[in-house]
Formats: sequence, C-alpha cells, structure tokens
Amino acid sequence: MSKRILNIVPVPVPAEALAAFGAQLPAEAVHPDFENVFVAATRGARIIDSVYEQLIAEAFVLEAGCRAEEEGFVAVCVNSMSDSAVPALRSRLRIPVVGPASSSMLLACMLGKKFSVITMWPKWHSLYEKAISEHGIAHRVASIRDIGVRPDAAELLAGKEETVFDLLHQAARAAIDEDGADVIILGSTTMHQSYGYLKQVLEVPVISPGLVAEKIAEMLVLTGTSHSKKAYPSPESIQDGLFAGRP
Repeated sequence: MSKRILNIVPVPVPAEALAAFGAQLPAEAVHPDFENVFVAATRGARIIDSVYEQLIAEAFVLEAGCRAEEEGFVAVCVNSMSDSAVPALRSRLRIPVVGPASSSMLLACMLGKKFSVITMWPKWHSLYEKAISEHGIAHRVASIRDIGVRPDAAELLAGKEETVFDLLHQAARAAIDEDGADVIILGSTTMHQSYGYLKQVLEVPVISPGLVAEKIAEMLVLTGTSHSKKAYPSPESIQDGLFAGRP
C-alpha cells in the first residue's frame, strides 16, 4: 500500500490547476512506495501578496492539513514558498510537515556558499526574507531578484514560457555574475515549469522547491524521523471543529 503525502496548495485553485502543480513531481523522481495527493485551500488568500494574505493563508492551510494524520497520510508538504502554517501543523500533527522555503534554502546552504532566489514579482520578497530571518542565514544570501511579472496561481507559467523563461534566465545570470550566487532557488512552486530550462542554461545548481520538499518528506518517513514535539508541542485542546463553525 502506498504511503500518501498530502501536498497543500495554500490558495484556492481550480481542480485542473492541481494537475499543473502535481507536474512538479515527475514520476521518476518520486519513490515508488509513495503517492502524492494535491489539495487546495478551500478559501482564503488569492496570491499571498501581502502580510494580510499571509495570515489568511495560514488559517486555511491549517484547516486543509489538520486532520492529515487521522486521514492516513504519512507526511504533509505545504506547496508554497510561503511555508504557510508549517509551525501550526507541526504542533497539531506528529507526522512530518515540510515547507519548500526552509527546505530549499537549507539545501542551498549545503550545495554552495551563497544562494539567490529568483522570483516573479516584488510582492513575494517578504516570504523569503521571513524564512531567511527565521533560519539566521542572511549571510548565505547573495540576492533576491524578481522579473516584475504578476504570477498566476491557476495557469502557472503556461502560455508565458517564451517571455518568462528568458526573463528568469536574465535574472539568474545577474544573480550569478553580479551578486555572487552559486546556487539558484526558484521563488515559487508555480514556477516549476522553468526548472528544466534553467538547469540546462545555468552552470550552478537550480533548486525546484516543491520537489525538494517532497523528497525531504519521503526521507523523513523512510528514516522514521519527524519534527521535535519539544519545539512544536501539541495543543492541550484540539479545536479543528472551529473551521466548520463547530465548537
């Protein structure tokens, strides 16, 4: 029986868009014992463009994942560089809970001396700055660069490949040549369609955050490891019913 990992997209998207998110995990990259299930938040943030939307996303990601353990999932991945509700879900659950921002940045620190995040627009910079601050790794960051293009959580990069791929390449090139980056992180799981292209045209490692988070979740399950309940203590009272308007 497959070990199921719950992947939560923190904004409401059409069902067909979940297939586009799922495509960031190619079959050959996923351990054969695992099955990835993608769900989207039922309500809440639209594009996580502000601290206001970050807080809304936290609530509805918590709603989407709080019963994952009871539903038979072996791990949870929050499929966004916002790492929405990761600490809260670690408190609520005992199974591993993984966020792409933390996973990709800490991996980048293993692969090189300095990394850059290449992203779509400036309104996402605060997401990376938050993760960088929480992990105390500002000295390992070469830069955060964006291409000034508003992202699309439903269509991702479909139909924009010719323009967006070139802009991302230019931003990554500048991060390497001007900022001193020796690892590049894609700034969103919605950008995964550019991963193969950037890997081909850049001479440094490129990290696709959603894929890295899923592989770390697999590793934690296979090694029987999860987060510390000393760091993320369980609540005395479970109030999951509040999301459905129940006590």
